[in-house]
Amino acid sequence: MPTRRTLLAAALFSAAGLPAFAAEYAPFTQEGFAAAQAAGASILVHIFAPWCPTCKAQQPILEKLESAPKFGALKVFRVDFDSQKGVVRQFKATTQSTLIVFKGATETGRSVGDTDSASIAALLDKAL
Repeated sequence: MPTRRTLLAAALFSAAGLPAFAAEYAPFTQEGFAAAQAAGASILVHIFAPWCPTCKAQQPILEKLESAPKFGALKVFRVDFDSQKGVVRQFKATTQSTLIVFKGATETGRSVGDTDSASIAALLDKAL
């Protein structure tokens, strides 16, 4: 019977032994975000709440898009709407399920409550 660790490893790596998601995920920290901006990185900030049905609908769409080679250099920062209120205010987000993209220090787009794969892909394109 597989252990929890085995199941987690299977979820994180594909059958080829490569990461299942090409995008680089990082917990949001001011230092990490500032470093990504200073490096001119393509960035997605996803403001989410674990209880949010829209956020849950966005997650598989984001995972699929972020696993595409096109978005391989995308740095993804997740901000918890409930526990990181200061960061939520910093981004002037008024609700969870907010997606904000940056190219370096420049905000290039945002959406709120979007669950359409094509429009989320178009938003991520703005970070490239």
